[in-house]
Amino acid sequence: MRSGNGDACYGLEGLLGASYLYIGQPERALEWCRTQPARSTDAQVGTRVALVITLLLAGFAEDARVAATALIDAAEATAILMSLLSRCSPTVLRFATPIPVARDALHRGLVIALDSGNRGDESRIAAVLCHLEARHGDPLAAFAYLAVAIRNYHDAGNSTNMGPTLSFLVAILDRIGRHESAATIAGFAVVSPLATEWTPEITTAITHLRRVLGDENYESLAHKGETMTTAAMAAYAHDQIDQARTELTAVSK
Repeated sequence: MRSGNGDACYGLEGLLGASYLYIGQPERALEWCRTQPARSTDAQVGTRVALVITLLLAGFAEDARVAATALIDAAEATAILMSLLSRCSPTVLRFATPIPVARDALHRGLVIALDSGNRGDESRIAAVLCHLEARHGDPLAAFAYLAVAIRNYHDAGNSTNMGPTLSFLVAILDRIGRHESAATIAGFAVVSPLATEWTPEITTAITHLRRVLGDENYESLAHKGETMTTAAMAAYAHDQIDQARTELTAVSK
C-alpha cells in the first residue's frame, strides 16, 4: 500500500494499525493512522474510524470525542457511509452519539452483519450493545448480547478479543452483586492489554470487588480465573450469564 500498488476496500487499511494496540503500543497505531492518505471518501472515513478508536484507546479521550463527532456528521451524509460506520465501528457510535441514536445505528448494523453472515461484525456490535443495554436499557438484553459475542470469539479462537468482552461481563456481574464470579472472570479478562482501555468500568469494578471481598480473597479468585483455559473460561462465563439471567427473570416477575 505504501508503494501505491495496492489498496484495501473502504479505507480499511487504517485498521491495520490496530495490531499495535493489541501489543500495547498505541503510539505506533496513531502514527500509522495519521500517515494514511485519503485516497477516496470511503477511505477517508475508514481511516478516520481507525483514528478515533486509536485515540480513545491510547488515552486521548477528548481528541477522540471531537474526531468522532465530526466523523458521525460526515457519515450521516450518505446511507452507505453510515452503514459502513455502524458495522465497522460500534465503539465510535457508543462514544460520540446520544444513546438512542447509537443504539438504533448499532441495531441496523447488527441486522446487516446477520444478513451477510459476518460474525466478526456481529460480535463487535453485540459487545457494544451489551454495554449500552447494561447502562441504559435492559440488563437481560445485555446478557443475551454478551453470550453471542463470547460464543463467537471462542468459536473463532479469538482469545485476544475475549478479554475486553469479558470486561463488560465483570462490570455487570459486580453491579448486580455476583462478586465472586466477577472476580474470577476479572482475573482472565485483565490479561489482555485492551481490557482496561476498552472497558474502563472494569477498573472501578475491581476496586469495588477488592473492597467487598477483601484483597486476599479477590486475589485468590482472580488467580483462579487467570489460570483457566479460554475454553474453560468461556464455559464458566456462559454458566454465570445463565444464572444471572434466571435470577433477573425471577425478580422481574
